[in-house]
Amino acid sequence: MRYAWLEDLAGEPGGTEWLARLPDLRKGCAARWSLDLGEPFRDGYASLAIPATRRGNAMPVVLKIQFPHRECEHEAAALESWGGLGAALLLDHAPEQHALLLERCMPGTPLTDLPLEEALDVAVQLLPRLWVEAGAPFGSLEDEAAWWLDGLESTWHGLGRPFERRILDAAIDALTELPSTQGPQFLLHQDLHAGNVLRSEREPWLVIDPKPLTGEREFGIAALVRGDELGHGPREVRRRFDRLTAELALDRERARGWAIGQSIAWGIGEGYLGQTHIDVARWLLER
Repeated sequence: MRYAWLEDLAGEPGGTEWLARLPDLRKGCAARWSLDLGEPFRDGYASLAIPATRRGNAMPVVLKIQFPHRECEHEAAALESWGGLGAALLLDHAPEQHALLLERCMPGTPLTDLPLEEALDVAVQLLPRLWVEAGAPFGSLEDEAAWWLDGLESTWHGLGRPFERRILDAAIDALTELPSTQGPQFLLHQDLHAGNVLRSEREPWLVIDPKPLTGEREFGIAALVRGDELGHGPREVRRRFDRLTAELALDRERARGWAIGQSIAWGIGEGYLGQTHIDVARWLLER
């Protein structure tokens, strides 16, 4: 069985081997948890997620088999830390297969279905519930910022200097200066864009797909600000930034720096330029 939407993973170290093993991993997990599997979701890039039911139990679940990579390493631990409060429940975990059995959000429509202001109402209520105190085993935002900085300038040069130097400098300055001066540390979902918040019956909205870090709250809005799921334009980006920083009582300049830093770090790579991320950094810098 081929999973065409995952085939870019063949270019990652170990990706070809993982894709070849995936049918057996799927079969083994289905047997382990007595699952009747449906058709896979086709919107993942680093994992196979399949809706399922457990035989003898009507509860809808999701089987998620992860491609092993650094950002997903502690997803199960993050879900356990939240304990279903604002996030999908972790029902079981098979670490050796990098597989998770998860509560399925029903009906599962994303926050992107709401108008901007209503979606921000949800985010303002949801984010503080996720900012719980945490330490090990999660990686730190300070270490992650150092990882992003490593090679950032050379990558920009390698791409032919595709945007203004002042934007790159703003990202480098933020990722250099902010990490060592952070406030209290909390568990953060570093990819909490609107597509990773789903409508649910158990709670109105639940978060999925954590890429966990520990860091200050000001970083916690970066994904919602930079993501284009709730509209892509200077007005929408600045409105998200203004409401989230004001209503969550965040330091605006630190939040701006983190959003610019992550936008650029995630917006360029070897042979890759994410123009929407660059746009966001520019609009925040020009404010």
